[in-house]
Amino acid sequence: MTWADFYLICFAVGFLFSVFSFLTGALHLHGDWSHFHFHTGGHAPTGHAGGGHAGPGAADGGHGAVQISPVNIFTIAMFLAWFGGAGYLLSRYSTIVFALALTISIAVGLVGASLVFLFLSRVLMSGDENLDPADFEMVGVLGRISSSIRAGGTGEIIYSQAGTRRTCGARSEEGGAIARGDEVIVTRYEKGIAYVRRWEEMTAESDQANPSSASN
Repeated sequence: MTWADFYLICFAVGFLFSVFSFLTGALHLHGDWSHFHFHTGGHAPTGHAGGGHAGPGAADGGHGAVQISPVNIFTIAMFLAWFGGAGYLLSRYSTIVFALALTISIAVGLVGASLVFLFLSRVLMSGDENLDPADFEMVGVLGRISSSIRAGGTGEIIYSQAGTRRTCGARSEEGGAIARGDEVIVTRYEKGIAYVRRWEEMTAESDQANPSSASN
């Protein structure tokens, strides 16, 4: 086997594994060097009905939990691809000595791996690292009924949180019916369901409890 064949094999292994990683959408590395866990789809909390919304506990799981090592499967794959590609081209289409070609190939591979690591750490993972659990606290959220709640039944609310418009399954805290379009406030959140009360009722009770502030 010639050096050109060796470089070509390195390129093929690195390239194919990189493609496979993007297609599967997940990479896992559990070893002595590092612990790396990356999902291209992300798991930022959402507010869709049926349990899709992630409350404070779920947000805690993504906050600062991911540590990316410079040496992981993805950067290794990129190194092999760039190293093999550069080495193959130099060995087949240049007349430079073997040692210089090998040095250049290693340098090119390191550059490629470094660029990929910077992309992962600064672009793809930055949103997860900056998640604040307080941004996804449901209790106290003000929303509007988008699908009416029947007595003892489940409807849906629409609200804004963390700069995003979201929806969530909702039930009346007191068990009564709440019409579509009514403004409500979330009093508790359990198993993907927001328990709500009308905003008008909450403000009326507050005024009764503090008559001095209501008169002002």
